[in-house]
Amino acid sequence: MALWGSRFEKDSDPLFRKFNDSLPYDWRLVQEDIEGSIAWAQALEKADVLSATERKQIESALKEIAKLAAETPESVGDSSLEDVHTWVEAQLIERLGDVGKKLHTGRSRNDQVATDLRLWTRRALSDRQREIHDVQDALLGLAARHECAVLPGYTHLQHAQPILFAHWCLAYFEMLQRDRDRFADADRRTACCPLGSGALAGTAYPIDREALAHALRFHRPTSNSLDAVSDRDFVVETLSASALCGIHLSRLAEDLIFYAGSEVGFVELDDSTTTGSSMMPQKKNPDALELVRGKTGRLFGSLTALCMTLKGLPLAYNKDLQEDKAPLFDAMDTLSMCLKIVTLVLDRLRICEDVSKKAAAQGYTNATDLADYLVGKDVPFREAHDQVGQLVRIAIERDESLDELPMSVLTRIAPKIEKDAHVQLTVDASLNKRNTLGGTAPAQVSQAMKVAHRRLARNRDRLSAGAVEVRQACIDDLNGICQLVNYWAEQGENLPRKQEAILEGIQDFGVAVADGKIVGCGSLTVYTPVLAEIRSLGVDPDCRGNSVGSMLVQYFIRSATALHIPRVFVLTRAPKFFARLGFREERMNTLPEKVWKDCVDCPKRDCCDEIPMIYEINT
Repeated sequence: MALWGSRFEKDSDPLFRKFNDSLPYDWRLVQEDIEGSIAWAQALEKADVLSATERKQIESALKEIAKLAAETPESVGDSSLEDVHTWVEAQLIERLGDVGKKLHTGRSRNDQVATDLRLWTRRALSDRQREIHDVQDALLGLAARHECAVLPGYTHLQHAQPILFAHWCLAYFEMLQRDRDRFADADRRTACCPLGSGALAGTAYPIDREALAHALRFHRPTSNSLDAVSDRDFVVETLSASALCGIHLSRLAEDLIFYAGSEVGFVELDDSTTTGSSMMPQKKNPDALELVRGKTGRLFGSLTALCMTLKGLPLAYNKDLQEDKAPLFDAMDTLSMCLKIVTLVLDRLRICEDVSKKAAAQGYTNATDLADYLVGKDVPFREAHDQVGQLVRIAIERDESLDELPMSVLTRIAPKIEKDAHVQLTVDASLNKRNTLGGTAPAQVSQAMKVAHRRLARNRDRLSAGAVEVRQACIDDLNGICQLVNYWAEQGENLPRKQEAILEGIQDFGVAVADGKIVGCGSLTVYTPVLAEIRSLGVDPDCRGNSVGSMLVQYFIRSATALHIPRVFVLTRAPKFFARLGFREERMNTLPEKVWKDCVDCPKRDCCDEIPMIYEINT
């Protein structure tokens, strides 16, 4: 079954079908396609295209199809149909007949696939951030286990200055933090909903695109239908961020491969992440890290391939865009595996502290410290640099370290050197001198690790907002609810409520929970059999922008629907937010029950700056 075949007299050539069909790889969008289709059915109901009964039938059937696809994914990928959208629609029509055929009303595969791909990409971006978090956590764990370990720092792959191994770990923590931030930033631009843009010119049906976007947990709808169906910038951004993350993982892998080499021996890789040789029994090969170094090159291939596909495309949709998925899927799979493997390697890595500290004292890594010592004796730095350079040359000729040179040799080249110079040339002294922000001194590294742990905790909290559970409140939630209600009351956004009042009405509250923490709350107060109010709505400031508020509002609308209450209202200073969710402004005098029961005693009764808004439930 093709979705477009009625205009044609001939069937497609089998070779062309093989060339044209995308189901062998876009089957991975099946859950996103179903999610978007459920939201579209709800939008069609609001637009009076579908009846409530038809929408419920379609939604129920789509959930059955989602379960089928989850339990037997091969039933999707092995189908002979053209693409995942055709497969879902065929399954729907098989179950519902003509009712199933109504779902595609006002929708094009162009805005459909753009929506599916954005939904998939947002989940992938969130997953990569969690995996980056795991690598960062492993780095901090490794740094904590070897907080006092020292190794030589390198420039040009030559010994430069001693550093703490924890300082090395924190360097990669910083790189990965930038990667995490880039993924989060890419998500902000991915979180625009193209659904309702049609083929290129928009849909002819009265679809509430703001409500549709929020139903799918997008931040907003796209602004231009031409751009919406043809934009793949979000994929390019995702691939670009992935490629840069790959660079950092490859550099980390290269460092550890070098450190694990028999000529260096600073670290030992665990047997579980290495292999042996089929010929040489003594070998222990760092294959996991070498594969990370090698596989990250594919990320650049994916980025380049898509950029070359996009660079000459006219508006709006072109079939060339079918080539966006293979590089994106491959890049996300590759980066995911690399991040997980690096976490595994770091968790099981052992530092050979004696070997690395001994190496840190070799290679004249204390030469800069001797020059700094001379500067402290009022020798100009350039002159001190020259004198120490001569001493290094002499030490090399004598096969001695700088601190092994006799005083007679030291003072002959640098007359201001005194006996206390040797104290300044130890590894520990060198480390302790670098006690400025960002330096490798133990005090600075210890503080930097504390800061890194706090940043990691904030990252985790932000990520947990992407896996929010909204449920009815219980007694255990009381303190979390009170904290949020009091916070927003202090900001002037909500009226304060005493703990006793909240406890008395705890059954009216709903909470949003992420990683065991209350990140949002609100209550549904029933005034009459036909009217209820959403009150005390508040979201943890660190989770704003992650659709927590929208999820809570939708939870209370569902609660009112289950109670057969036809109207829900709010009093708000954020009318745009509620308008996006389907609320409309109303006059206060249409809400007499509210005025009589609460507003008569409100201190702002005569100068109220809140706007009444109503949501009509089609029960």
